[in-house]
Amino acid sequence: MKRFFKNINPAILIMIFLLLGNKMLASGQSLGDWLYMQLLMLPGIVIGLTFHEAAHGYMSAWLGDPTPRLQGRLSLNPLKHIDPIGFICLFFAGFGWGRPVEINPMYYKHKRRDELLVSLAGVVTNFAIAVIAALIYRNMPNFTFLTNFPGLWYAIAYVLYFTISINIVLMIFNLLPVPPLDGFGVVTQLFNLSKYDWYYKLYNNGMLILMLLIVLNITDIVINPLYSVFMGLLLG
Repeated sequence: MKRFFKNINPAILIMIFLLLGNKMLASGQSLGDWLYMQLLMLPGIVIGLTFHEAAHGYMSAWLGDPTPRLQGRLSLNPLKHIDPIGFICLFFAGFGWGRPVEINPMYYKHKRRDELLVSLAGVVTNFAIAVIAALIYRNMPNFTFLTNFPGLWYAIAYVLYFTISINIVLMIFNLLPVPPLDGFGVVTQLFNLSKYDWYYKLYNNGMLILMLLIVLNITDIVINPLYSVFMGLLLG
């Protein structure tokens, strides 16, 4: 954790803590209700981040790259994949990220195609999780054995709903074409952006650019409408 704080841009840290404070104050809930809802979100967050990053690793390994296996990333153990700050941000502020899986494209037979597949693996996995959770959620009325335990029924329903919601947010957020998100990897391979001189300067400053877009609510302009569409499709 100390190493992370030493390496991260201080401006990014300031923006993260501003966002966390703003989200907490804007919730309008009592502290107890807010904490209860956050705990019900926890399974969706852990599953979403873990499976997202693991999917990158498994896809890269399937394409011939031993790096994820050698670094212990071919695992569904959350501790292997969760980035502390990214987890805290998703838990408290509604956006976040896992610990990126390192890959070595030199092992790929078709470099651009295979890097594109690795970039897409995480978001496709998040969508699959959301679909599965939505199918269970929509069949909750059929779980008649839970009617005698209304508190448990509502808790399970909330966990499933948050699992759907979080994984849809992770999918859309990661598809934004801003480094270091997967969407930037997608457009990089589709349009071969790495051949341009400005590519690496943009990539190296990507996290700061992303934080600015979030603080200025520009990301919400894209995320909110798409979130509504996908949630409507899955739950409507």
